Amino acid sequence: MTTISVRDPLGASRKNELIRFSVPGNHTEALWWARDAQGQAILCQRLHVGSSEAETIFAAVVSFVSETSFVLERPVDVAEVVAGIVELQGRESDCFVRLDTGAFDLELCSGRAEGLGSSKWGIKHFKGHFDEFELLPSGNNAIGGFYGPFFTPENGLINPPEHTTVEIETIEKGPVLHHYRMHGTIPDGLLPELKNKTFSIDWIFAHQSHSFGRRYRVDDFQTVINGRSVTNKITVGDEFEGGQGRLVFDRFAAMGGTRYRSGDPYAGELVAMVGETVQQSTSTSEKFNEFRDQLSDIESAHWDLYWRLFCKWEGVLSDEEITERLARVRAESHVKADLPERLWQLAEEPVDVSAVPHETIFPGPADKTVEFHSETGRAMIWWTSKPSGAFQIVQRRQSGWVNWGSNGENECPELPVGVEIKTAYGPFASEWETVALQLETPPEVIVR
Repeated sequence: MTTISVRDPLGASRKNELIRFSVPGNHTEALWWARDAQGQAILCQRLHVGSSEAETIFAAVVSFVSETSFVLERPVDVAEVVAGIVELQGRESDCFVRLDTGAFDLELCSGRAEGLGSSKWGIKHFKGHFDEFELLPSGNNAIGGFYGPFFTPENGLINPPEHTTVEIETIEKGPVLHHYRMHGTIPDGLLPELKNKTFSIDWIFAHQSHSFGRRYRVDDFQTVINGRSVTNKITVGDEFEGGQGRLVFDRFAAMGGTRYRSGDPYAGELVAMVGETVQQSTSTSEKFNEFRDQLSDIESAHWDLYWRLFCKWEGVLSDEEITERLARVRAESHVKADLPERLWQLAEEPVDVSAVPHETIFPGPADKTVEFHSETGRAMIWWTSKPSGAFQIVQRRQSGWVNWGSNGENECPELPVGVEIKTAYGPFASEWETVALQLETPPEVIVR
């Protein structure tokens, strides 16, 4: 009889922790029961990936203090009813799947390639069952997009989540674990070295788990962004929205203290250039007239509209005009970003981002970060298997838009391609560092 031993290297308690283990032989049944020393039944799901004639890979979700063990007993009978991840009716027209994981209600979408915030692929709705608070109520933003170096001033501001769709492949689907893989092609921008690039994104969701995992893969590339060589580094962006005057998260912190500069001179230069372009451009395209009307009140316009004005995919302006205008934006913002008065700050306490200029900070390298709501205690925690070299954090009270992005100033991407990202969500503001360490340190599993 096969015994699986599980130990927490941190010597603490784990709740609803996803584990994987392999046992000898080809066990073809989709679900098995295991039982721990206390007699508690544990549901185990056979995984297609990695299983073979010689061994079978299983996934299970376990809760324990310090260590536990269980015995793989028997296949689940066809007539038995098991609890697990449930698929629900989606709300968005491009919904691929909506899941109730037991911890989260989320909707994974394939995108509509309409160039709008509402047409992005990624997670378009997300709430935790601990408080039933919706982090993305409108569907106009998304968790999981990736942007730089493709969405940059140098490349004509191509915005992959808004301007392309993804094909979604189901890798694993069962009551314990769902694994999906997105496949997409990045639209061509201005830079020849960034054309004809494809990507894939793996998403892992587990029953009752307070975290989910993902990994981004992109065809090899090398370019120059913000005057720096960029080789196989990307910007991953998670967005949240609370509505005007409401922030779903109002603090940011990095493990060990936050080193950051506040304000976003590039954003200010871009807004100024939007105003100049709307007033002075000689473009006669019908789409330019549409954008000019939409941007007549710049302060209330959707932020994505600024990017779209200078986006090659949109065809509002010619390539030549985009290049010339954004070259001026880059030159001025690069100077302003590094002026002596933009000092690096060292904060031991979480940062109130909405209180700084442009409601934006650019923290330095980290692999464990958090955004949380100081009043309710809800927190989103990120761990990356390699540190991102920088971040852009926005908590914009005027619009209610909150962002976590793995880029430095002037859209320079800083997260290595292929890095594993684990993201936890729950009432964790007071214990976020403990949760982050658990994301970093999976339980040890031994099969005997």
